[in-house]
Amino acid sequence: MHINSNTILFGRTILLVPYGKHHVKKYHTWMENEETRELTASLPLTIDEEYEMQQTWLNDKDKCTFIVLSKEIFDQTHDEIESMIGDVNLFLNDLDDIHCGEIEIMIPQATERHKGYGIETLYTFIRYAIETLNITRFVVKIGLQNLPSINLFPKKLQFLEIEKSEVFQETTMERRVDNDFIELLHSKTPNYEIDSYENLIINKTI
Repeated sequence: MHINSNTILFGRTILLVPYGKHHVKKYHTWMENEETRELTASLPLTIDEEYEMQQTWLNDKDKCTFIVLSKEIFDQTHDEIESMIGDVNLFLNDLDDIHCGEIEIMIPQATERHKGYGIETLYTFIRYAIETLNITRFVVKIGLQNLPSINLFPKKLQFLEIEKSEVFQETTMERRVDNDFIELLHSKTPNYEIDSYENLIINKTI
C-alpha cells in the first residue's frame, strides 16, 4: 500500500517501518521456520517469490504492512535489519465493508516474545489504521493452537469471538471502533508519533 510507503510510526519500545526490499532476506529466514508458517497459516516461498510478495505489499491497495523494529536495538545500532523483530499487517478484503480490516501480527523469534513488543505494535498499528486508513471494524483470525494470541486479543484489545471453525481449526474475533476503544488506544500509546521514513534514513547516516 503506497499510503504508508514513506511512513514510520514511533512507540515507546518499537518502531514500525514500511516493508522494503532490504528487509526481505531476514523475513525469508523467519518464514523458513515450520512453526512460524503454521502459526501464520503461510505457505513456504522461495526467496524470489518473497521479493515478488514484497512488491505486492507495496503496490496493492487492499493490504498494508509494517516491519516491527526494536527501538532499543535500533537506537544502539542504527541497523534496521539487526533491529527487525516482526511484522504487522492489515487486509482490506471485505467487499461488503470497505472500512473493515483483518489484522495479523508476527513476532517470530521466541527471544523477542513476552517483552511487550507485540501488544504495543497492535495498539500503535490499530490507532494508525483508524486515524489514517479510516478503519471502523477489525477482524482477526487465529489458529486454535495459537493460545497466546487467543488470550491476547480479548484480554488486551477487547475483541469478541464471532465464529469458531473446527474444520479450519481457527477462531474469528471482532472489535468495532467506538469511543471506549479509541480512548484505550490513546491511553496505551502516549509516545505515538508519525514521521517520514526518509527522516529515519537521513538520521541513520548522520
